[in-house]
This record gives sequence, C-alpha cells and structure tokens, in this order.
Amino acid sequence: MLNTPRRALGALPSKLFGQTMARLRQGLAPQAAAVPEDLLDIPVRDLSPEDEAARDSRDQGLFLARQDRWEELAQALRAVDQARALTPGGTPLADHLSYGARSDVVLAVEEALADGKGRKTNDRALLDGIMALEAMRQDHRHDPYVNLVLAQAHIDIGWAWRGTGEPQALPKLNRHRCAAHFDRAAHLLAPFTAETETSPALAAARCALLAARHGRTGEIADAYAALINLDPRNAQPFRALGLHLLPSRAGSYGELELEARRTAARSQPTWGAGGYAWVMFDAIARDPQALTQVDTDFFIDGLQDIVTRRPDQAMINLLAAYCAVTLRRDDGGAPRRRIAACASWLIRDHLSELHPLVWAHAAQGFDNNARVGSPRRFAARGQADALRAIAEQFRDDLDHGLRITFTPEGPIIAPGA
Repeated sequence: MLNTPRRALGALPSKLFGQTMARLRQGLAPQAAAVPEDLLDIPVRDLSPEDEAARDSRDQGLFLARQDRWEELAQALRAVDQARALTPGGTPLADHLSYGARSDVVLAVEEALADGKGRKTNDRALLDGIMALEAMRQDHRHDPYVNLVLAQAHIDIGWAWRGTGEPQALPKLNRHRCAAHFDRAAHLLAPFTAETETSPALAAARCALLAARHGRTGEIADAYAALINLDPRNAQPFRALGLHLLPSRAGSYGELELEARRTAARSQPTWGAGGYAWVMFDAIARDPQALTQVDTDFFIDGLQDIVTRRPDQAMINLLAAYCAVTLRRDDGGAPRRRIAACASWLIRDHLSELHPLVWAHAAQGFDNNARVGSPRRFAARGQADALRAIAEQFRDDLDHGLRITFTPEGPIIAPGA
C-alpha cells in the first residue's frame, strides 16, 4: 500500500523515524549526510507491487504444496510459464510459485546447516523434507513441472552445502553432498529436454544446473541465449549470465564483454542497448576489475534504453539504487564514477516514490545469499540510504532551505515552511 509521505520517512513509526534521522546526522550510515526531515517528502511503499506479486505467488505455491495439491500446482506452474507471466518488476511468476512450493524444505536445510547441524549427516532437517518431496514425485514422475520443483529444491540444497567460501576449503562431506544434489537434479530434468525448448522455467533450471556444475563457458552461454530467446522481457537471465562469465566462475573478461554485446544484439527489439547493461549489471558490481573494463558509454546508453522501455517505479528504484548505492561500495575509477552519476537523472527525472527493500538489497550488492536478520531494520536501512542519495542530488536546494516534494510529475522545489 502506498503511504502518505510524512517528512520523507512516512513509513517509519515516530520513534524509529527519530532514531534513523539521528543515525544519519551522526554519520553511522555509510556516506550518510544529514537529511533535513522538514524539507524532503517522497511517498514510500512499504510493499511495492513487485513485492506483493512475489509474495502472493510464493504463498500460493506454499499453500498448494502443504495441502499436497501437486497436480493443481503443476497446472498453475504450466499456465504462468507458458504465458511468460511476469511480476510488475519483471521476474517470472513461475519462479516465485515454484520457490513457495519448495521453500519449507529448502529453508529447513539452510537453517540446519547455518546452525552447524550439517556435521550430523543423519540430521532429520537435512533429510526428511527432500525425501518427502521424492516420495510425492512417485505419483507424478512424468509431469515436467513436479520434477522441476524437486530438481530446483535439489539445486538449492546443493548450493546450501556448497556455501559461499572457497571451493578448495570445503569439507569433504560438503563437496560430496553438494555434488550428489546437483547430480540428482540433472537426473530429474534429463527426460524433459524437448519441453525445455519451449519452457522458460525448465530452461532456467537447466542454466542454473550448468552453472552450478561448472559447465563449459560456451555451453553456459548457449543455454542462457536459448533461455533469453524464450523470454527476452525477463532480465534475470541476462544478469545471471554476466555473473557466470566472470573469471571467478566459468569465464573471462573477454568472454563477458563478447557475450554482453551478442546478447544486446539479439535482444535489441526488447531492450535496445539495455541487453548490454543487464549482462554487465551484477558482474561489474561484484568484480571491480570487470568494472574498469566495461564499455561505459554503451552501458549508460543501455540504462537509458531500459528506462525508455520500462519507466515504472520498480525499475527506476532498482536502477537508481544500483547507481547510487551498489556502485559506490567499491572504487572502480572513472567508469564507476560515470555510471554512479546516472543516479542524478534517474532520481531527478524519473523517481516519484520510494521502495525501501530495493535500496536495502542494493547495499548488499543484490546478493541473494545475504542473510537478513530483521526485515524491518533491513527496510529502514534501505530507506535511510535512499534518502541520503536523494538528498545528495538536491543538496544545494536543501542547504538554501527549499522544500523538495516528489510527485508523479516529478519533484517540486518550493520554499520551505
């Protein structure tokens, strides 16, 4: 629901509002600058249309799985997959529906491993859930979408065993369990090669598996190209491709640049130059060396083309947060500064409401593995970062006591009260 703005932090209760402003004044937030609370008003969405759509889809998947209504779940997955149905922010509804269906199992394993129970190989949290899904599958072994959910659960659990550390530092047990889950996912998906040619959801699972098992660069690039061709409106495969082509994964900087340009050419009718920006998006945020080698003019042209084609507030918040927060975390020299400077026109010319969770994730580098202790504090921190970034763009006006009010038609600058 869209909140009525209350002195820039309309979504926060008064106590937390005061604490957040105090932290900003004291410099406890990164690069924080004082935000004049009486002079900056912007509507805040605690839950954006993107968040609502993702939540509803995940809840539906979770409900159907808990009720053992797997045939109905498979039909729902097939419908949204074949329709290429996306959330307002551009992510496939099939992704959220499937994640909801497997989330009980995956989260139990992740929590058990995070608590150190992975050393107990017979811990029930590590086995019971996935074995229950395997037993359920016996009644639906020929349904590609039931197999998809189970395969994705194995991939998720494989990554949970893999963790985020260096592969050579992994204990032997972790390596074996990780490989076993990836192997099982491959076995489950193997009978549905023909369906993968028309199903974005199955094609995405194949890409995830190839990347997880360190497939060859050319094979990974070809698989992502096929997925992008199936659903070019979905930016997630572009971004994942870029990450998997980093030297720390399966590729090189030369291959990253080459595939970014190839992808931009193929997706030009949908994104213009935006295909290049999407492939580079997470790669240059994750790897400072990739940032120094990016074609900055091409990337900025891509950002402009993305905004032209998708001017909704979900997209504007994503791009503005990326430029203003994500790319300010590392020193990448002139390319970083030029791309980060795009926050100015994104905020001044296109922003009309604030999505705090997007900004909070931007501070984490859009890392899906980042653990969030308190969602409320996470959102509040994102809101504080966003306000700092907005204030930077209007610093002269604010220093002269002018009031900035964001409207759907753009920011209005007027004398303060």
